Amino acid sequence: MLYHQINFLIVDDVHPLLLDFFKQKGAYFSYQPAIQPSEAEKIIKDFSGLIIRSKFRVDKTFLEKAPLLKIIGRAGSGMDNIDVQEAQKKNIVLLNAPEGNRKAVAEHALGLLLGLLNKMPQSNREVKQKIWQREANRGTEVGSKTVGIIGYGHTGREFAKYLHCLGANVIAYDRKKGYGDTYAKEVTLEYLQEQADVISFHVSLNEDSRKMFSPLFLEKCEKPFWLLNTSRGEVVDLATIYEGLANGKILGVGLDVLENERLDALNAEQEAIFEKITQFPNVILSPHVAGWTVESYKKISEVLATKIADLIESYEIL
Repeated sequence: MLYHQINFLIVDDVHPLLLDFFKQKGAYFSYQPAIQPSEAEKIIKDFSGLIIRSKFRVDKTFLEKAPLLKIIGRAGSGMDNIDVQEAQKKNIVLLNAPEGNRKAVAEHALGLLLGLLNKMPQSNREVKQKIWQREANRGTEVGSKTVGIIGYGHTGREFAKYLHCLGANVIAYDRKKGYGDTYAKEVTLEYLQEQADVISFHVSLNEDSRKMFSPLFLEKCEKPFWLLNTSRGEVVDLATIYEGLANGKILGVGLDVLENERLDALNAEQEAIFEKITQFPNVILSPHVAGWTVESYKKISEVLATKIADLIESYEIL
């Protein structure tokens, strides 16, 4: 299939590089980053390609209205906002770009960890109030820790590289086998829960990982630990985090993602837990920006463009 035989609907903001790629290849595209899902449903029947990011959900109903669709490109790392099983039934090729933001996520995770270990949020707040407490804000070094990484894909491995440079003992658990390398030792989940001083989630969201961090998971952790999540909010149960913070099992938390990121639309239970967690000085929150740096914004589009080119030029979607 040649480029002029496929047309893309782009329903989210992407780097201009991807638009330039389509122009150079002679592919037709309609760039509508502000389009509403209901509006996209009305016109998707005319498109054979779809480019999304994280806010747009491609479910069975949407796919049923897209008889020509051959490619869905996700300008990001996960596929959790796509009904993968239904898309595969329709022989739609799914592409994403986890290679594009792995460095960004790894750096952000390291930043969260350094902030927690060195008590940066609380010392910053205190000094601004002219409170000078050195002993109370004594930090601890990454190199003295055993860091357990759950999910050893693109971002997990990149995080391990940074930790390795700092002298940390890095262990990793993943459902796949044979992933251990120079940067991390392959271990069971049980071993990780026994040994880790820091636990960092780098998993995709699926039925196995949803609420993976649960009361049972917390109970199986042998010693107090710091917790990081830069993957998906639904992986970590906030009520369990509060339980761990309250009883001292969790020494500190760094979250870039939340179960419900629409903070203006939390239900009563979510609101109560959120308010409790934010009262702890050893909690650092960021608004789902770990993989969204100036550089990754461009790299994601570069990776996606390369994958689309490889697919079309190999005629694999004919």
